[in-house]
Parts: sequence; structure tokens; C-alpha cells
Amino acid sequence: MTLRQKSEERVVNDNYANVAAIGCGYWGKNLVRNFANLGKLRWICDKNETALNNQAQLYPEVHKTGDFEAVLADEQTRAVAIATPAALHYTQVKQALLQGKDVFVEKPLALHYREGRELVGLAREKKAILMVGHILEYHPAVTLLKEIIQRGELGKVLYMYSNRLNLGKVRAEENILWSFAPHDIAVISSLIGQEPSVVSASGGTYLQSGIVDVTTTNLQYNDGTKAHIFVSWLHPFKEQKLVVVGDQKMAVFDDTIREGKLKIYDKGIEWQGGLPVARQTSETTLFIPEAEPLRLECQHFLDCIQERKQPLTDGISALKVLKVLEASQISLERGGIPVNLTEMEQGVLV
Repeated sequence: MTLRQKSEERVVNDNYANVAAIGCGYWGKNLVRNFANLGKLRWICDKNETALNNQAQLYPEVHKTGDFEAVLADEQTRAVAIATPAALHYTQVKQALLQGKDVFVEKPLALHYREGRELVGLAREKKAILMVGHILEYHPAVTLLKEIIQRGELGKVLYMYSNRLNLGKVRAEENILWSFAPHDIAVISSLIGQEPSVVSASGGTYLQSGIVDVTTTNLQYNDGTKAHIFVSWLHPFKEQKLVVVGDQKMAVFDDTIREGKLKIYDKGIEWQGGLPVARQTSETTLFIPEAEPLRLECQHFLDCIQERKQPLTDGISALKVLKVLEASQISLERGGIPVNLTEMEQGVLV
């Protein structure tokens, strides 16, 4: 390949990853910042003029509009990053895929499993990249924890639980289950390496009629592993903690502290004289190089566009999370009864 050909290829590749940020409000502005810093932001799009202008002032070199269709019509825009309300995800992702764009969309992929399945099929048909923003799977501490589990350092994983708690931000368009729990559903199933077979959920509504503020979701896996997820936006302090209990050691990932987010506890139960006795020896704090998970996630999306490779959090993995969310919602609405995911997927549950 000549120097001229290499130069032309570089230009093509640079244009290939031009991204439009759709929605630049509460979370979308973080996507704007990262894609701009990575040198790949072409458009900022938001119907809210205040949000749009606030971001446009920070990035005057980037095109701005309130017209989503105008962005999709731009042939130089290779991909869109959608951070709009969850109720819009299905329609906007579908529009973008039909226009031949690669798509990054914040969680959840859609609000119904059947819609998510349609989007995954459409992306496959269009040979498009479809990636969903399950950001914790890009967190360096979670990446390391997954390696530790796979190496067998904790022994057989028996149980996991996560707490994602805070006071606000209370949403009107989705309940706490759909707002907070997708992060933990994605991470727990990734760490366990399989989908749950049975899900149940219970919760309480205190602020707005019909919008649950607190939920506990129980997950059962075919190998006997169990997990639960407690989420609330009615909590006096912020907590984002994941605990993994193995039959040899235990691990704790605490995302609210600045350093030492991942700890390994050499603790467990030993049997002495037919009785269980707690074993407590050492505690190890693992220090992980600082890296913004969202930047890693955005860079991964750009790499997938460039190399046409399957994202870590692709549409199929997001569809699995969506299945658990929908099963949890069914259980929640039916007083906490267990829901079999296979039956739900096959349409047995109505």
C-alpha cells in the first residue's frame, strides 16, 4: 500500500466513526463530552433548546439541531449515541438502524422484550453495530473481578447481592427497577456466566402513583447460584455495592469510594466436628488504575465501528437483561410470584 493509499484509508476511517449524540441532558451530556474528547463527535441533537445550547456553547465546532431526522439524513454521520428517555429508545434505535447507522443506546434497549428482539434482528439484517450502555461491564474493577472469578480464586460462587441506593433522581417516565437495576442485572449475569432461570420481585410505591420507588429482585440460576438486587431512590445515603460469596473467598466491589474499590476477603465457613465455623484470615485491597468507565465504553464503541466487531454489551446481551427486567416487572405486578424466563420468552405468561 502506498503512502497516498494509507493516507486516504486513514481519512475514510476517521470519517467512518463520526458520531451524533442524541439527547444531551442529565446523562447524555457525558456522552457528548466523551465523544468530543475522542475527536468523533459530529452532531449534538436535543429537542430541549436549553440543554442543546448549553452543550453547543462548550463544543462550538460541532453541528447542533433539534431534528433527529436531519441527523439520520447526514451521510457523513456513521453512528448515533442515544441517551433519550427509555420510552423513546425502541423507535429511535429502529429509525437509526433503518437508515444504516451503527447505534449505541443507553439502557434499557427497549421497554418490551419483543421490541428488543426486533431491534436485534434488524441490526443483524442491516449488518450494523448495536451496542447498549451497560457501563459497569467496562469498569476496570468489574473486569478484574470477572477474571478473579474465572480463575477460581473465590472457589465456587454461591451467592451474589448488590445494593444500588440513593436519594433521587426520581423519574416520572420509569420506575426504580427499570432505572437502576439494569446495571446490576447485567453485571451479575456476566460474572456468573449464564442467564437466570427464575426471577421474582417485590417493591413499594410511595411518591407517585404507579411508579415503584423501591424493589428487591431475586435471581435463581440453573447451577444453584442465587442473587438479589436491592434498588431504591428513597435512601438516606448513596450506596453502590456488589458482594460475591464463594465457598473459599469473598469479594466486595464498592463503587462509591475513590480508592480500593475492590477487596478480596479470605473468609468462609469450615466444618469442624460437624459444625460450621467461620474462618477469617486476611483482607486484600486491590488498587486499580484510574480510568473513566464511560470513556472506555465510548472508545469500545468506536473500535467496534472501525473493526466491525461484536461489542461486549451487544444487542444480544442487552436482550438478556431486558428479559430479566420484563420478568421482574411481571412478578412485581403479580405480588412477587416467581416467573420462569423460558415460559415468558415462549409467551406462556400473558
